Amino acid sequence: MDITTKYNIVAKIINSTDETLLASIETLVNTEKKDFWDELSDIDQTAINKGLEQLDKGEFVSHSDVQNSIKKRLNF
Repeated sequence: MDITTKYNIVAKIINSTDETLLASIETLVNTEKKDFWDELSDIDQTAINKGLEQLDKGEFVSHSDVQNSIKKRLNF
C-alpha cells in the first residue's frame, strides 16, 4: 500500500465523527491477534479434540451418506 493511500485513510479517520466507526478502528488497532482456540471454553476444546481423534480413527459419516439419509427422511 502506498503512502498516499495510507494518508487518505488517516485523514478520513481524523475527520470522522462516526463514533461507531472510530470505536471499531480503535478495537482493530489495539487488539493483538488472538488464537480463537484460546477463547473457546474447555468443553468446546474437549469436544473438538474428541472429534479430531474420531476422524483419525476413521470414525465418521461421509457427506454423501448424510445427504442420502436426509433424502430418505424427506422422501426426495
